[in-house]
Amino acid sequence: MPSMYEIFEHTADVGIRIRAASLDGLFADAARGLLAIMLETPEAVEPRQTVPIRLQADDLEELLHDWLAEVLYTFHAERIALSAFRVTITREDGRPAQLEATARGETLDLARHQVDVEVKAITWHGLTLHPDGVEWVAEVIVDI
Repeated sequence: MPSMYEIFEHTADVGIRIRAASLDGLFADAARGLLAIMLETPEAVEPRQTVPIRLQADDLEELLHDWLAEVLYTFHAERIALSAFRVTITREDGRPAQLEATARGETLDLARHQVDVEVKAITWHGLTLHPDGVEWVAEVIVDI
């Protein structure tokens, strides 16, 4: 089953619903969904720069939250839009979940990257991540 994401409205915020055959694919698609909220033409972002990201968290929900917060931070603080992701999630019993990713994108160029929605933060409200049969499913609400 291919990975996918969809954007949905949530009161004054916006949500991302992600379905993927693997956790790695789910995290990559969640980041692509975040970019699709922020930019009118996310497909215009070219993979010119590489940004390595390493995170760990007590559980997968926290790891997803922190992953998206890092992608958002890179967008706002470093002015780099990330559009391509190679993500590896590792989990071992009794140890924190870990994420190692290579994210690729480019410096924001407002002539080519029109900001659509100003995302302020990744919220904990309604954040879910769980297996559903043969796939993983997550929902994340972002504060706009």
